[in-house]
Amino acid sequence: MDSEVSAGIGSTTVVGRLALGITLLAFGLGTTGVIHGVAASDAVSVAHYVGGVALFLVGLLAFRDRDSASGTGFVALGALWFTWAVADHSSANAAGLFLLLFALVALTLTLAGGDSLGQVMHGLLFLAMLVLAAAAFAGSSSLTKVGGWVAAVCGAVAWYAATAALAHWPTALPGRAAGRGVTAAG
Repeated sequence: MDSEVSAGIGSTTVVGRLALGITLLAFGLGTTGVIHGVAASDAVSVAHYVGGVALFLVGLLAFRDRDSASGTGFVALGALWFTWAVADHSSANAAGLFLLLFALVALTLTLAGGDSLGQVMHGLLFLAMLVLAAAAFAGSSSLTKVGGWVAAVCGAVAWYAATAALAHWPTALPGRAAGRGVTAAG
């Protein structure tokens, strides 16, 4: 694969976003309970190997390519997914604390900047983990489903961001003109 793909995103970023997207889709849809007989616990293998091991390795490859932003993000997220996959989920408060820490890492990645789709992706990840942490602390199944939906949407955004870079799809989010009094021509 080329070291740069069409949207100017490195190949490790594309692979990392695909891994994160698949993991979040499996975890999010499992958490919502929208598919009969599928629960978040069914996403453990995906979280362990794709979200954990693969994402961590992609982060190391990004560091090798001197992409410290993607490297930091993917290594941290890979370590968190791996930990979630092997953790004992018996204590709601321990789960809530872990999800809150996960949310803080996602918030850091959101505030670190980068391309707009990446910021949206990390922002949604932050929101999903924050809602899921609140749900764990409160013991709320309704909040858990909301957090699952936000995680699934985040997974779809991550998948789109990766696929768009490879398929030459639009990656810029619509925005306002830069500056006061600037109007669009036409």
